[in-house]
Amino acid sequence: MTCFALIKAVAPMALLLANGSPAAASGGPIAHVLCSEASDMRERLETRYRAQLAWAGLRGPDQVMELWEDAEGDWTLIIRHAGGNWCIVAMGEVFVPFVDMPHS
Repeated sequence: MTCFALIKAVAPMALLLANGSPAAASGGPIAHVLCSEASDMRERLETRYRAQLAWAGLRGPDQVMELWEDAEGDWTLIIRHAGGNWCIVAMGEVFVPFVDMPHS
């Protein structure tokens, strides 16, 4: 799966993030985030692209950040909102975890 293939596949079902957030209002780096209902996004990631959840972390009281990756190392960064929408905020290739990195 390439980043562009996932964007092309998700775009027809996605909504542009238009919730009045500062980034959306200012045309910032995440002004055109792709969002969808949780069940739609999960189905695309797991079934169609065979991506798996690699890690998750809290971004505040009502958001969870998740990094999904597939067997080829392509990755998708998702924000899960408490209201049920999942939004793709970044995608890339060649995800390589740094385990036991030496400290400088």
